[in-house]
Amino acid sequence: MNERVTLFGCNIDNVSMEETLERIDGFVRTGRPHQHVVVNVDKLVKASRDEGLRRIINECDLVNVDGMPVVWASRLLGKPLKERVAGIDLFEALMRRAAQKRWRVFLLGARPDVVREVAATYVRRYPGLVLAGLHDGYWQGEGAEAQVVRQVRESRADLLFVAISSPRKERFLGLYQAEMRIPFAMGVGGSFDVAIGRVKRAPAWMQTAGLEWFYRFLQEPRRMFRRYFIDDMAFLWLLIKEAARKDE
Repeated sequence: MNERVTLFGCNIDNVSMEETLERIDGFVRTGRPHQHVVVNVDKLVKASRDEGLRRIINECDLVNVDGMPVVWASRLLGKPLKERVAGIDLFEALMRRAAQKRWRVFLLGARPDVVREVAATYVRRYPGLVLAGLHDGYWQGEGAEAQVVRQVRESRADLLFVAISSPRKERFLGLYQAEMRIPFAMGVGGSFDVAIGRVKRAPAWMQTAGLEWFYRFLQEPRRMFRRYFIDDMAFLWLLIKEAARKDE
């Protein structure tokens, strides 16, 4: 087992990208269901206010940190994390690995045209990729959700990528992952849009500088203003409280 670090009430695996991929290899070999989550500033703020979300995160089999501000905070608090493992980078690495190892992949989420384009893009990019199935993220009603769960389970996928917003994707996987029986299930948020170029990723220097969020804000200022400049400002208060507890 790898070392886990507790930050802001959430348990985070202190692993590199390569160590993360090795863990996932092991999950797939077992054939048993495992849930993954990435945490960033926004998710940590949400988890501080939502006990149910925090419980789901802490029950996940693998928790990566996606966001340089959280990595910097871990260093300030004397619990340094090895590195950021960005969800989009892990998704890309796993799609490549799936083609190499003939793992079956299910894509779930986003608009119907987006998920279809993601599927077509990766089949072209990685010959040999086995698509177990796909479904958009716009189902409604208890009966529709049960049908989605059944479709995923019957696909016999090895990897499930869920491109819906937080905390809906964490709750969906928390409720149904045991029933779907997917060896590795991962929420990828808006990664489908990034993967096909509908949303541009920040330049490498901005990623390293922890400014990827600002690049995203520049692309969608009206939609992202509240998240970044109002809701996520609470992270500073969480950091102050965490530092105070450390010094006690």
